[in-house]
Formats: sequence, C-alpha cells, structure tokens
Amino acid sequence: MAEKVKKKKKISCSIGGQAVLEGVMMMGKTCMATAVRDPDGQIQVEAKRLKTTPALSRASKIPFVRGIVNMVASLVRGTRTLMRSAAVYGEEEESGRFEKWLAEKFRINLMTVVSTISVFLGVILAVALFMVLPNLGVSGLKELFPSLSGSAWEYVLLGVFKLVIFFAYLGLILILKDIRRLYMYHGAEHKTITCYESGLPLTTENVMKCSRLHARCGTSFLFIVLAINILVISLVNWGIGVHRIENGALEFLAKLGIELVLLPVIAGVSYEALKLVAKFNGKISLIFKAPGFLIQKVFTTREPDESMAEVAIAAFEKVLAMDADPEMPETEFITAGILSQKLAETKKLFAENGIDESDAEWIYSLTLGISRSELSQERIVSPAESKKIASIVAERLTGRPLWYIIGDVDFCGCKIKVDERVLIPRPETEELAEIAIKAVEEGDKVLDMCTGSGCLAIAIAKGCAGKNISVTAADVSDAALMLAKENANLNSAVVHFVQTDLFENIRGRFNLIVCNPPYIRTEEVAALAREVKDFEPRIALDGGEDGLDFYRRLAKDINRYVARGGMLILEVGEDQAADVLRIFEKRDYAIVVKDMEGKDRFLKIAF
Repeated sequence: MAEKVKKKKKISCSIGGQAVLEGVMMMGKTCMATAVRDPDGQIQVEAKRLKTTPALSRASKIPFVRGIVNMVASLVRGTRTLMRSAAVYGEEEESGRFEKWLAEKFRINLMTVVSTISVFLGVILAVALFMVLPNLGVSGLKELFPSLSGSAWEYVLLGVFKLVIFFAYLGLILILKDIRRLYMYHGAEHKTITCYESGLPLTTENVMKCSRLHARCGTSFLFIVLAINILVISLVNWGIGVHRIENGALEFLAKLGIELVLLPVIAGVSYEALKLVAKFNGKISLIFKAPGFLIQKVFTTREPDESMAEVAIAAFEKVLAMDADPEMPETEFITAGILSQKLAETKKLFAENGIDESDAEWIYSLTLGISRSELSQERIVSPAESKKIASIVAERLTGRPLWYIIGDVDFCGCKIKVDERVLIPRPETEELAEIAIKAVEEGDKVLDMCTGSGCLAIAIAKGCAGKNISVTAADVSDAALMLAKENANLNSAVVHFVQTDLFENIRGRFNLIVCNPPYIRTEEVAALAREVKDFEPRIALDGGEDGLDFYRRLAKDINRYVARGGMLILEVGEDQAADVLRIFEKRDYAIVVKDMEGKDRFLKIAF
C-alpha cells in the first residue's frame, strides 16, 4: 500500500481527467491538455481551448440538464482524445497499399476511418451489452418461469443481469495488456489531481504517494448511472405495465425503447448525484462513495510507475498554465498525416509568420527524400517523418535560416556545410562559379578571395579537375576558414587556404581571381530579412556606407596579384556594376554579365 501523505489544506479543484493510450487528458475551466509518451519515449502535449456556444454554456449550468450536456460532450471529447492519442502512439510501420490508395484518391487517413468505425461499433456494443442482453436474459427466464412476468423479481433479475454484465465486462477486459496500462494511467491521473488538491508540489515523488482513488471519477459516475438506471427503468416499466404486452417481441422492443429514451434523464440525475456526493467527506457520504471506490480499486485503476506520473503531471500543469494565461497558444501532437494536408498547414503557418512558403516545400522534400516536384504525389507522412519535420519547422519559426538548420546546401553538385560562421551560398553565386569554371585554362593559378564556406573554390577545383590547376581560398575569418576546410575534405577538393585581410598574406600572382565580397550598404543591413540580418555574419554582408568599400580595396592592390593576361571575376549588387567598373578604371576591358533574372550581377575584368 502506498505511503500516506501528510494532510495539508484542501485545495478546491475543478480539473478532471481521462486516461488515454499511453497518456492522460486533463480538462480545466478554459482548456484541455492531453499528454502522451510517444514511441521515442518523449512526452508530447496537445493543448486546446474549450470552445462552446452561448446556448450550450447556459445549458451546462442548469441542474439535471447539465448532466446530459456533459455526458454527450464527454463522449465526443473522450472519443476524439483517444483517437488523437492513438495517432501519437501508433506503431511505426510502412503504409499499406490500401492506406496509400485512400491517401492518394480521397486524402483520407486510414487511422481516421478505423477510429470512426471503432466508435460506432463501441456504441453498438454498449447498447447490446447493457440494454439488449439483460432484457433478452430476463425474457428467456420468463419463458421458463411465466410467473416472473410483472412481478418484482422480473426487475430484480434485470438489475442483477446488468450488474453481472457490467462487472464481467470490467473483469474480462483486464486480460488485455493495453487496458491494464490504460488503468495504470488512470491511476496516475487520480494521483496527480489528489496531489494538487492536497496542497503538495506536483513532483513525481509526491504524486506517487497519493491515493489512486478519487470521488469524481468517471467510474463512479458509470456505477451511479447503472444503479439509477436499474431503479428508474424498473419503476417506469412496472408503472406503465409493459409486462402486459402479450407479444414478446413488442414487449422487448418497448423496454429497449424506454431505456434509450430515458438515458438522458438518467444521466442528468446521476450527474447531480455524483456532484452532491463528491462535495462531502463525512461517514455518510462515504457509504455512497464506497461502491465507486471499490470498482476503481478492483477494476479501473492500477498503481502507475513514475514515468506515467510524469505524463499526468505534464497534462495537469499545462491546463493550470493555460487557465491562468488566456494568451498562451494551443499546441498539437506530432502525428502521421496526409502529405498535402500537412504541407498546406505548414505553408499557412509560415505565411502567418512572414516566412517564404518555399521553405516548407524544401523541408518536406528533404525530410521525405523526394524532389519538390514530387510533393504533389499524395502519400502518408509517418510519425517519425512528422516529428523530424515539426522539429525543423519549430526552429525555422525562431527566424534561423533553413539551411543553417539543415546544415548543408547543394552548390554546383557539391555538398557544402553551412552555419552561422558563413553566408549561405545564393543561387547567383552558383552562376558566378559556372562563369569562373568556363574561364579557367590549363595550368592556371586561381584565387578565391572572401571564400566564406569555400563553395566557390571547391566548385572550381572540382569543375576543373582535369586542367592541372591550383586553387587558393582566402578569408579574414578563422572560423569561416575552419568550416571551408571541412567542406574541401568532404568533397575531396584540393584547395590551399590562407587566413588574410584581402591581399595582406597573399603571395604570388594568379591567372584568375574570383571574389564575392560584402556589398550591402550599411544602412540597408538593418532592413534585410530577419534570417539574414540576425543570423548570417555581418562581416560577410556589410560593404560600407555605399557598399563599395571592398571593391576599392581590391582595386588598390589587384595589379600586384593578377598575372599578365589574367582575369578578375566579381559578383556585385544589382545596381552597382557601373560604379564598380569606374573604381577599377577598366571599362574597355570589362564585360558585364547578367544573372538569371536579367540583372547586371557579374563583372569579367581582363588585365
């Protein structure tokens, strides 16, 4: 038996809960939160604000009527919660042909279909077990013993049948391992609520010491419903004389109809009875609570382990936090889903946060291992894939550039690692690499100034591997050079690296010098997209007041480092070509090359 906790001042608590597959749902005044431990052992929490209409809100405050409203709402909410928890804890397995067909043709998730059918069958089973079967049993006995008809024993036996079926059902389902674990989570739910009501800090240790029995439990409600059902149905049937119907089939249907019609009334009365009993803690109230406690102890709760208590605490604390802060955002589980739907949701989220929707396409493309053009082909995104996507999306929402999150980019067929030490290579820089590769001749010495990630130098070395060239890459940043060296090794590219402030540590002359220097005007840096200005290195962006500082410094010393007949190839800002040509005073020996968008982007200057 669990060690008893020291009694403290009782805290009033309206939070209730429900055990779900490998988790617990808690519901407060304004929200509900479901915590589930996923197959990776991590706790996922889905939190939603409770939405209701004014009419339902008023109805939920009317005695007896509120019991009916809560019963229906609990059935719908509980079913949805169970479906959601199943989606989180669903086993990782390859989608079958039928599941793929449903996704492709109808954009339907098989789990949704199965869950809907399960709910329907569950309702039918409940009606069959607790309404149809007991009445069939009594009808059979009446055939054997006609004297039972209309007597008190007929209704006593009906009640006995219902109780026997109820307890037999509770006992039989305990054979199932998943049900036993569900009841352990049920125990964790009760212990967590009791711990809070006892005024104890919500720690695993404190929760585990608390009782797993609780007066407001749904099990107690079910028993009260059953007890009142037996009493009311017996009185009504006896009062209107249903037993006088001579046709046995009609009598059976009449009794079944009465049970169905009176079910809402019974639920309303039972709810009020449960609330009344739960208010008191005296010896008299304990008599009424005892059956519910006994059923909880024997059947519907089990002692949880600490990991289950952690899950229950996570759900409870989320509800407390959201009830206290109306502005706290909702959260969702990371589950499997249909590709088109999940991608559309991510695009919408990115659009709301000022992020290019193409980033969503790249995230799904790279995670799923397919091209962006294949994203239109419907398929199921597995829980593992969804989890990876969600992790990237969450980090992207912080503003961190996508390619820093991914960790590398494709540049001219080379895999280039990138992080906050270097700029992310742009598509126009790939065009610069292609221009440089075409300009390289046999035996040339090539210098890549302001190399950053080393992407240009590596692309040139790989692209001109058969021309017996030498490639040197230079940068002022030791951190950038460290990453550039990693990239050269990763791509098996032979490149010599030099740490230098432009030409300061450069020796010798080069047939081709390539440079993509910082050229953003200082005042424009602050207006750049958040992922650029807040994450990419400013030293690689800021080109001075007019953006031309580095071009002036290059022009000052270039003649000492470029060989006769050599060439300088530069990338420039879209409105800077003319100004840069004036700086180098080489307009007669220069060619302006436009980029893919038709902008003056590159200069080829001959010496």
